[in-house]
Amino acid sequence: MSHSSSLKQASSAKRASAPGVLGGYIRCMDAVSVAAAFVAGVLLALGVLAVVHMVFVRYALGESTVWQTEFTTFAISAAMLLGTPYVLKTGGHVAVTVLPDAMRGLPKHLMQLAASLVGLAFCLALAYGCWYYFYEAYAFEWTTGTVWNPPLWPALLPVAIGTSLLALQYVAEILRGEV
Repeated sequence: MSHSSSLKQASSAKRASAPGVLGGYIRCMDAVSVAAAFVAGVLLALGVLAVVHMVFVRYALGESTVWQTEFTTFAISAAMLLGTPYVLKTGGHVAVTVLPDAMRGLPKHLMQLAASLVGLAFCLALAYGCWYYFYEAYAFEWTTGTVWNPPLWPALLPVAIGTSLLALQYVAEILRGEV
């Protein structure tokens, strides 16, 4: 770990432990992001188990499968989206940082703030669209149209929750000053 990243973590911990509403919001979002990451891990494991089950049923028992492929797709997609707030919180996302690394001080902070605001705006727009799509699927009782044919809304709910949590985590990161 470099000296600058240890200073960044110390600054981050100081802001997150700050009293008041902002510090409370940051701590709350950090906890929610960790909880969502745990749920994402469980969903990923369930998706892997469904694939193992599918392979066993198809090749060992010689029977056809009905639900496994669709369940795996939904579970792994949900895991990916529910894990995004934690990835943002921990800085685990892929980024090209040549220009920001070459900058210092206020210009660097302003560039990172602008990028975070664009990311937040995108997440808010995506969350709105996801919640609207979820509402339609639930209200109109849409199904997947496959052999298994489950209702579509349970597969869309983690998408809407994940994008909303990502937007809220962006707000926490902006408030933390880590943008």
